[in-house]
Amino acid sequence: MMFNIGLGVVFTLGIVFTTFMLMGSWGGASWVFGSAVSIIVGGLALMRERQKMLTAVGGLAVTAVGVAVSLIAGDALPQEPAPITALALSVLVSSSIRTLPMGPAAGIVAGGVVVTGGTWFDGWTGVTSLATMGMIAALVMGSVLRGSDRKRHANASAPQGSWADPPRS
Repeated sequence: MMFNIGLGVVFTLGIVFTTFMLMGSWGGASWVFGSAVSIIVGGLALMRERQKMLTAVGGLAVTAVGVAVSLIAGDALPQEPAPITALALSVLVSSSIRTLPMGPAAGIVAGGVVVTGGTWFDGWTGVTSLATMGMIAALVMGSVLRGSDRKRHANASAPQGSWADPPRS
């Protein structure tokens, strides 16, 4: 719960900061599309505990559309994924690795890598670097947390019976 509150604060401040910076540099309404993508993917990342698979697939789809639109628009729009979108996608991918069964998690990982790879069609920029570092961190942290969860469950003691439900022999 506290992690999600902190993450929500980071998302909000990051979106506001990015919007402010785009208003000053690109001008016009260039900030609207990127902010909308960041808000949607950030919201999905904050709701990831409710529908793990659905939120991850939704976040991948929205980010992929954002990347495709920014590639097609060229210099008319800022490059996607914006830093907060990349962070939110990393949270979704990492959470999927940690909690979903191996097959669906592998699909989410493949989608995340493909979407991140798509950013490289625009060349090496700060946006591509941040998105790539975020995806690498998601892959590492999701795998580490999945392994530690498995280890913790393997070492857990067997459930004990109670007076209401005594163990059966």
